[in-house]
Amino acid sequence: MTTVDGLLLDTCAVIWLSQDAKVAPAAKAAIERARKAKATVGVSQMTAWEIGMLVSKDRLPAVKDAERWFEEFVERAAVVVWPLTTRVLVDSSFLPHFDHGDPMDRIVVATARTNNLAIVTRDRPILAYGTAGHVRTVRC
Repeated sequence: MTTVDGLLLDTCAVIWLSQDAKVAPAAKAAIERARKAKATVGVSQMTAWEIGMLVSKDRLPAVKDAERWFEEFVERAAVVVWPLTTRVLVDSSFLPHFDHGDPMDRIVVATARTNNLAIVTRDRPILAYGTAGHVRTVRC
């Protein structure tokens, strides 16, 4: 995988970007390069679910409901929402050498692999999977 068609923001990246938290310079630069190249910058549809779960468990403070929070982020950040497809779901079950037990992270990885995207994340197992050459990653 030498080039990618765009970036996929993991849920952690979405949260940090939405809160103007410190994000690695390499991640900011990758997002800027993608935008200049008119490449896709997006999020998995599963990120909406993860945001909902975080809000429902009071692990993500929100003054609005989770759906509105997610939709406003998508609009404000001008990102696309990658749909959950049958292909992505099946591919997430057959990721080579990926023993990550979190099904949402498996879906994020499969979304990136299926759509030739690099994942912007801080998730250590996903970054290690990238280092092993199975998916492109950018540490945020």
